[in-house]
Amino acid sequence: MLAQLQERGFETLDASEDVLPFEPGTVDLIVSVLALHWANDLPGVLAQIRSVLKPDGLFLGCLFGADSLTELRAALIEAETEITGGVSPRLSPLPGLQDIAGLLQRVGFARPGADRDEVVVRYSHPMTLLEELKGMGEQAAFMPREGQTRRPLSRRLLARMSEIYFERFSDPDGKVRATFKIIWMSGWAPHESQPKPLKPGSGKFSLADAVRQRGKSDPD
Repeated sequence: MLAQLQERGFETLDASEDVLPFEPGTVDLIVSVLALHWANDLPGVLAQIRSVLKPDGLFLGCLFGADSLTELRAALIEAETEITGGVSPRLSPLPGLQDIAGLLQRVGFARPGADRDEVVVRYSHPMTLLEELKGMGEQAAFMPREGQTRRPLSRRLLARMSEIYFERFSDPDGKVRATFKIIWMSGWAPHESQPKPLKPGSGKFSLADAVRQRGKSDPD
C-alpha cells in the first residue's frame, strides 16, 4: 500500500502511533483505523492528535474495545485453569466505551462522540480464529508484570480450549462465533465558529410545561 501511494506521488511517513511527526496546529484531518489499541499511552496519543489538528480540524478513529473476543477469553481461561491451575495473560486489555468518551473530553476535543458496534465473525474451528489473529498481529504483546509468568500454549491446552469453544459458542451448523466490539470516536479541535452549548438556566421553554401540554392533548 505504501509503495502504491509513493508511486502516485503521495508523501508517506513511517511513524509510531505513540509519537506523531507533525507540528502543532498543522493538520486538517486525522483518521485512525484499528490501530490505537496498540498505543502504549492512549491518553498521550489522543492529546497529541488534539494538538496537531488545526482549529476546527477533525479526528475520526476506531479501535477494538473491551469485551472483544469474550468467547476466546472464556475458553482459554477455563481450559488453562483446568489443566494448569492458573491463568496466563493471553489477550491484550482493551478500553471500554466510557473510557474513550472520557478521554476525548479530557484532552480537550470539542463536540466529542463515541459509539460502539458489535461484529460477529464465524469460523469453522477455533484454531482458524487464532491463526487469523496471529496474521493480524493481534496477539498479546505486553510484558508480564513482575512475578507473573507467561506459559506457552501447549497442544493439550489448545485442544481443550477448542473443545470448550465448540461446546459453549457454536451455532447449529457447527461453526463457532467470535465477537468483536469496535469503538468509533470523533472530535473536533475547538474553534470559535462551532456551536456552543447554552448556559444553564438560559432556556426559554419549560420541559414541565411541555409535558403537561402533551398530557392534555393525548386522547384518553
